[in-house]
Amino acid sequence: MPLIVRFIRGLAEYERLLHECEATEEKIRASLFGPRPDAEVVIAEVDGEPAGFALFFHNYSTFLAQRGLYLEDLFVLPDHRGRGVGHALLEHLARLAVARECGRLEWWVLDWNEPAIRFYRSIGAVPMDQWTVQRVSGDALHRLAAGDPTPVP
Repeated sequence: MPLIVRFIRGLAEYERLLHECEATEEKIRASLFGPRPDAEVVIAEVDGEPAGFALFFHNYSTFLAQRGLYLEDLFVLPDHRGRGVGHALLEHLARLAVARECGRLEWWVLDWNEPAIRFYRSIGAVPMDQWTVQRVSGDALHRLAAGDPTPVP
């Protein structure tokens, strides 16, 4: 658990979102290794040392009528970047997706993260520019769940 949380916090810091990171060892243990796991994690090693990780879960495409793999997080420690670790993690996920008969492997990338975008293009990823991500969270999520019709400011 400490290693996974370290990777998550490292990614949050890289993405300038550490202030939003609420991951703890207890939460990770419950969500990844509880009775009904929400996601899976793979760890990349270089010379026996942890170098990066990928956290992913299954999603579903009604248009394809089959599940896919959604990559929530991919992070490689700074000392190991540019050495094929990220590529190896994505290759592993692609093999899993094919073996599990998934129709796609997808993820989001921050629009300012040019090094990641260049890397993703180099492996054949294409942007889904016609889509806009929508999110309901926090108070708005609780109001919606309660049927509260009060508009969110």
